[in-house]
Amino acid sequence: MLIETKNLTKRFGGLAAVNSVDFIIEKGRINAIIGPNGAGKSTFFNLISGFHRPSSGSVFFNGMDITKLPANEIAALGISRTFQSTSLFDQSTVLDNVIIGHRLRTKSNLADAIFRTKRLKREEMACREKAMEALGVVGLTKAADKIVAGISQEEKKRTAIALALATEPEILFLDEPAAGINPDETEGLTELIKKLNTTGLTVCLIEHKMHMIMNLADHIMVLNYGEKIAEGSPKEIRGNDAVIKAYLGGSASA
Repeated sequence: MLIETKNLTKRFGGLAAVNSVDFIIEKGRINAIIGPNGAGKSTFFNLISGFHRPSSGSVFFNGMDITKLPANEIAALGISRTFQSTSLFDQSTVLDNVIIGHRLRTKSNLADAIFRTKRLKREEMACREKAMEALGVVGLTKAADKIVAGISQEEKKRTAIALALATEPEILFLDEPAAGINPDETEGLTELIKKLNTTGLTVCLIEHKMHMIMNLADHIMVLNYGEKIAEGSPKEIRGNDAVIKAYLGGSASA
């Protein structure tokens, strides 16, 4: 068990965006969270990664209660994520964007920057090496020096994943990684996620493309109006009447 939530709840005024959700993510598996728009999926990610503080309930990582930790400390523990809209610096290069991810693992301070210390130079080199390694994993080595504003949406998705990988995570949360890309690009991204998982990285993703989810995930949780209405294998979810009624519209092949 890598991640566990207990009675996890987030209220915004009178609205329960996430309502008493219990969920377990086992190490080494590909997990998925699905549900209609507004079901609470991204809010659930935000609660785990520290971008929102729960109204009640708890989040555990490797048995440690991380419920009240800030986002930067949670990331340092080994939890990384991407966002629905790629949060990149458009006027910087692909490489510079990914370098930022490994800054999480450095110790240089203002004094190091002012005096250009050996530690700063050593860590700058390490960040560059880690960033190039991450770009190699996602297939963007040749795009390293391109300005982000000039690359495709699919390349931006891969850059965001590379940035997350540069933090050296134990688990990677992907928020709609295939949104806005075509079927061929979706297939390529699916293969990338599988490849990451074979290295031992645990993955949890939100995605609306059901064909992708059903052919990728080991375990799926379904949210509707902030509540968990089902969880299980793709086969179990595909045949669940409550899921079909709430989200799949009668077919798991959409």
